Amino acid sequence: MQPAVTILAGIVLAAVCALIVLLGMMWRYQERLAFQPPAPPYPDGGSTRRIDFRAADGQPLFAYLINHPSRHGVVIVFHGNADLAAWQIPWASELARRSGYSVLLPEFRGYAGLPGVPAYSAARNDAYAAYTLARDSLEYSPDRIALFGHSLGSAIAAELARDVHPAVLMLQSPLASAREMARQIAAPAILLFWAGLARIHYDTETLVRSLDVPVWVAHGTRDVVVPVRMGERVFAAAARKGEFLVVELAGHNDLVDRGGEGYWRWLTSALATRPRSASLQ
Repeated sequence: MQPAVTILAGIVLAAVCALIVLLGMMWRYQERLAFQPPAPPYPDGGSTRRIDFRAADGQPLFAYLINHPSRHGVVIVFHGNADLAAWQIPWASELARRSGYSVLLPEFRGYAGLPGVPAYSAARNDAYAAYTLARDSLEYSPDRIALFGHSLGSAIAAELARDVHPAVLMLQSPLASAREMARQIAAPAILLFWAGLARIHYDTETLVRSLDVPVWVAHGTRDVVVPVRMGERVFAAAARKGEFLVVELAGHNDLVDRGGEGYWRWLTSALATRPRSASLQ
């Protein structure tokens, strides 16, 4: 019996050591999983107007601006984890043409050649800096500012909406929470330690329950990155519901192509939403 006990003890010890190492790696590298800046070369935005500005901590940032000024308002667009603001310019130009809105495409630190390291708290600072740019420098009143986020950008947009109360919040392929995303890729044992392990605290599903802003959601049925059930949960939880657009056969990055005119109608209808306390001028 003694050899068997020794072998079992060795196996248990090895498993515990492996779990400790895995937990350590998850704690240290979790933001590298959430934020994945594309490698150079980077597009320059062509003839689209570029605005350089800074976050509150002095971090240099920039954004692309389309169709300014607009009597309707401005849409601030937050892209996903492995995306770039410049890659959104064709989509943003079409949105501006169809809606009459200005579109602001801010970039995050650590992306597109910007210095700094992308992280949860840093992204929050960068998002608020973009909002401040739209409100103070571009002179759009809060009731004329709409927020849009895709994928990881949906979580960033939702957190900003909690702090600034925009006219409308549009979420494309939103994650329910960082914990739910971890459940997609991590071993179940790791989730037992989530409260002490996590530095990324996105929880859109919980946040929208108390958000006094119309929430519009669009999701593809074949999204294998962020499953459609997460979009369903976010929309179901929203205190103020706009419209939930389900695009059949669409994945994570082809919602626009698969959705066609129905997708553009969803966007322009969301922008026609009027805040409770004010009307768009």
